[in-house]
Amino acid sequence: MLPAGTELLPGVNVRLGGQRLLIPDFVVMNRSGHSGLYCQAQDLLLAAEIVSPSSRVQDRVLKRRLYAEAGVPFYLLVETDGPAVLFELADGEYRESARSEGGKLTFSQPFAATLDLTR
Repeated sequence: MLPAGTELLPGVNVRLGGQRLLIPDFVVMNRSGHSGLYCQAQDLLLAAEIVSPSSRVQDRVLKRRLYAEAGVPFYLLVETDGPAVLFELADGEYRESARSEGGKLTFSQPFAATLDLTR
């Protein structure tokens, strides 16, 4: 369950600044009631990418760096053949804050949750 005032959205356009747009697999916004074609990076609490063979470098390196530069507080990277890792932004860089074990990812920040990755 998400905290009040937040909203989970799949595949929304995220404007990072200037003309750059990314489309994460899903986001958690730090406000609810989104109704536009895109949202601003500063409206995100978390951006999530599910890594596929065709997007490995983009998700692991490029998007991670771009979300960090835009100040998105949390980045969730879900590997289809490995662990899911939640990163927290600190001093302009993402640092690992939680890693899945046994098909479950449990974390307490930015909100308490356990994600079942086996489904």
